[in-house]
Amino acid sequence: MVHRKIACAYLYTITRYGYPPEAANTLQYMDEMHHLGFQTIELEGIREEHLLGMYALQDEVAKRKRALNLEVPYFCVVLPELSSMDATVRKHQLKLFEKGCRIAKKLEALGVLDNAPLPNYKFPGDLPVVRHYEEDVLAAAYFPKDLKWSAFWDTLTSTYAECCDIAASYGLTYQMHPAVGTLASTTDAFLYFRDAVGRENLRFNLDTANQYMMKDNLALSLVRLKDHIDYIHLSDNKGTRVEHLVPGQGTIRWDVFFETLERINYKGFIGVDVGGDESDIGDLDTAYRNSVNFIEKNWKNI
Repeated sequence: MVHRKIACAYLYTITRYGYPPEAANTLQYMDEMHHLGFQTIELEGIREEHLLGMYALQDEVAKRKRALNLEVPYFCVVLPELSSMDATVRKHQLKLFEKGCRIAKKLEALGVLDNAPLPNYKFPGDLPVVRHYEEDVLAAAYFPKDLKWSAFWDTLTSTYAECCDIAASYGLTYQMHPAVGTLASTTDAFLYFRDAVGRENLRFNLDTANQYMMKDNLALSLVRLKDHIDYIHLSDNKGTRVEHLVPGQGTIRWDVFFETLERINYKGFIGVDVGGDESDIGDLDTAYRNSVNFIEKNWKNI
C-alpha cells in the first residue's frame, strides 16, 4: 500500500473521465484510487452542479471512505465566482462554500481547497469551465470599464475572510491553489493576499508544476512558506507551459526540492497530481505508480 502521507489527487479521476467528472460516480472513483494502492485520496466539488451532487452523496461517500479505510485530508470546493462583484452572486457562492465545508467535515478532512481567486475578468462568453486558464483564454479576457481596483480588492479580501471564518467554524483550513491568471499564483502573491485577508487558517497548496512554470523558485518557496503549507501537489514540468508530468519527465531539480523539504521538516501531505489533457504521460495508472515510487524513494522524512 502507498504511504498515507502520499495522496492521489483528483486529477487522476479528471484525466480518466473529463472535467468535471460525474459526481454520481464518486464511489467508483474512490474504488479506483484505492485499487491503485492509495490509502489517502482527494475529492472535489466543482462549481454548483457538481458540488450539489457531492452534497447529496456525502453520506454514501463517507460510508465508502470508512469501508475502504481511506483518508480524505482535503476536499476541493471549486467556486471561481467567489470573486464576483455582484453581491447576490457572492452570497449564493458563500452558501455553496459552506455546503462544501459540511462535506469536508463529514469526510473528517483537515481543510477545503480552491484555486486562488480570479481578478474581475470578463470573457466573451460565460466564465469557461476549465481547470486552468491557458494564455489564449486569458488573452480573450477583459476588465469592466467601471472597474475600481481598490473597491474590488476590498470586496474580494473581505469575501475570502468570510470563507476562512466559515471554514474555521467547521475546524478546517482553507487552502489556496496557485494557477496561471489568479491573484495568488506565486509565493509573493499569496503572502500579499494572505496579509490582506488576515486569517490564520488561510494556507497555500504548493503546486510544483504550476509554480515552476511561472518561474517561482520552489526551494525558496518552501523556505518562505514553511509555516503556511500542509499540502503539496507534486508533478514535473518543463518550464514552458502548463503540464503535469511524472517526476523525472520534466526539468525540476528534485534533489534540491526534497533536500529543502527535509530542511524545513515538512510533515504535511504530498498529492500525486499527474495528468490532465495538457500532459503527455502515457498509461495513467503506470504514471501514478511511478510517481509514488519516486516520492517514496526521495522523501526522506516521510
